[in-house]
Amino acid sequence: MNLLIDSHEFIWWADSPQKLSSQALSALLNKSNNICLSSASVWEMQIKVQINKLSFRRGLKTTIEMHRQQNNLHILPINLSHIYELENLPFHHKDPFDRLLIAQAIVENHPIVTDDSNFSAYSVRLI
Repeated sequence: MNLLIDSHEFIWWADSPQKLSSQALSALLNKSNNICLSSASVWEMQIKVQINKLSFRRGLKTTIEMHRQQNNLHILPINLSHIYELENLPFHHKDPFDRLLIAQAIVENHPIVTDDSNFSAYSVRLI
């Protein structure tokens, strides 16, 4: 199964996996699942690193590359179809990065690994 991982879930997976729910951790560790991280999430995390609101023990680039090699993490690019899908999303969630993740999940038909309760207002599968 293809899964789209939310930014904060990726952060926990990278540095504090004990914070993940057992269901989320199980899904992320299941080698039959393809874990996707949106380029929007990478962008969001890079911004937070630059303004000192986020840090990674190994740095963002090294952390992502490590997960790409060890866990077969895929980076999901932002496509026009994802951006156009935003038109169909009501404004239950105001965060532009999260709205783009929701649009990507809808277009790609990927469940989202998240603990953000605002995502449940949309027609996406959640883990």
